Amino acid sequence: MRSGALAALTVATVFAGAACSSDSGAGDDGASGDTAPTAQDALTVAMQRAEGRYAHYDVVAYEGSGMKTLIISYGFTDLEVIDGELVSTESFCSSEHRSDQPISVDMSDAATQAIKPVPVATEVEIDPDGQLAFFRPATPTGIGIHLEDPANEPLPTDPTDPRIADDDDDGKPGVTVSISSEGGLDGELYIARREIFAYEVAEQPDGTFTGAVEDDSEQLVIGASDPIFMNEGQWVQVPDPTLSPILLVPVDSDWDCEMLMSNRDDLFPATPEVDW
Repeated sequence: MRSGALAALTVATVFAGAACSSDSGAGDDGASGDTAPTAQDALTVAMQRAEGRYAHYDVVAYEGSGMKTLIISYGFTDLEVIDGELVSTESFCSSEHRSDQPISVDMSDAATQAIKPVPVATEVEIDPDGQLAFFRPATPTGIGIHLEDPANEPLPTDPTDPRIADDDDDGKPGVTVSISSEGGLDGELYIARREIFAYEVAEQPDGTFTGAVEDDSEQLVIGASDPIFMNEGQWVQVPDPTLSPILLVPVDSDWDCEMLMSNRDDLFPATPEVDW
C-alpha cells in the first residue's frame, strides 16, 4: 500500500509540474495566473482533515504453544499535525481474548491501560482521489517491566530481574493474566512484555481509517499461581493480514474509556472468533 500510494503521489507531482509549465506562455515574462495546487498542498489539506480523536479497534491473530489466539484491543488514536508531520498518539482502554481452546483468558483494564506507547510521526501518502494513507511505525513499549531503552534493551530471561514492575498495581509481579478453563481450573499468569506493533491504514469516504496491524511483541513469563499454567512459549502473529484488522472511527475530543466501551457495539464489528 505504501509503495502504491507513493507512486500515485509521484505521478500527481509530475502532472502538477506539467500543468504549471503549460501555463508559462500566458504572458511574455512567463508569469501565469492562478498556480495549480501541488501534491504537497493536497497532502497538507488531507493531514489537517485527519486531525482529531479516533476510537481505536484492532485485532491481532497469533499462533503458538498449541493455541490459536485473538487479542482484541480498544482505545484511542489521537492525530495531530506538528511541524508538518502527522503525529499519532495511542492510548488503550480494554482488551478481549479469544482462543480455539476451552479456556478463557482475561487481562484487567488496569493492565491494558498500562501500555503507553510514545507519540510518533507517521509516514503519510495520498492517493489520486485525495484520500490519506499513513503508516504508524513501531514504538517498542515495556509493560510489567521498566526498560531504559525499550527499543534496543533485551527483554530479560530472569523472572527475578529487578526491572520487573507491578504496572497493574495488583500487588503481583509484572501484569496479571487471569485464566479459567471449562474443567474449573482457574489461576493466574504473571508476565512482562515488550509491546511492538505498527499499522498502516487508509482513509475511507466516511472519515474512518481501515488497515492492518503488524505485531512483533515479546513476552517473559515471570510466574504463575500454579505451575500448571507456566508456559514459556512465544506467540507469533499469523501472517494473513486480514486476520489482524484495525479500524479508527472519529469521535469527539472529550471521549474517554467509559464512553468508548459504552458505545462499543455502535462503533465496531462484533467480537471475532478464532475461525481459521
